[in-house]
Amino acid sequence: MDWNHYRFRSLWTLSAPAPVVYRVLERIEDYPLWWPQVRDVTRLDDTSGIVTIRSLLPYDLTSTVREGRRDPETGILEVGLSGDIDGWARWTVTRLGPHGCLAHYEQEADVRKPLLRLLAVPGRPVLRANHALMMRAGRRGLAAHLEAV
Repeated sequence: MDWNHYRFRSLWTLSAPAPVVYRVLERIEDYPLWWPQVRDVTRLDDTSGIVTIRSLLPYDLTSTVREGRRDPETGILEVGLSGDIDGWARWTVTRLGPHGCLAHYEQEADVRKPLLRLLAVPGRPVLRANHALMMRAGRRGLAAHLEAV
């Protein structure tokens, strides 16, 4: 087992139409407005940027994000990640009735940050819990942001 390799999945049920949620999720530069753990996004060009995240643990993770698949018809947004985290992340937004949707988040990544690699075995449960807390806060933040839009 590679202790530095992670797979994450989250399902967010949201009370907003799928196209509206998709449009918000495709604007990664706005994530810091509603997702507290996304500390900074700096656009490099139309298809890439640098993202810094920090949850409860006292460390920042910075990665370059490059647009992969972007398909509003199927609700898919996919990016490649390189830096402290290497891999990919994908949102799939699907309709749940006329006024709701499901935002399915998937990520597969390898941790590259030296300290986290050093602590891979004892720190793995803590990193997974930290990610779960980050995703919970993201869902709450997005739901509140959608109500305000």
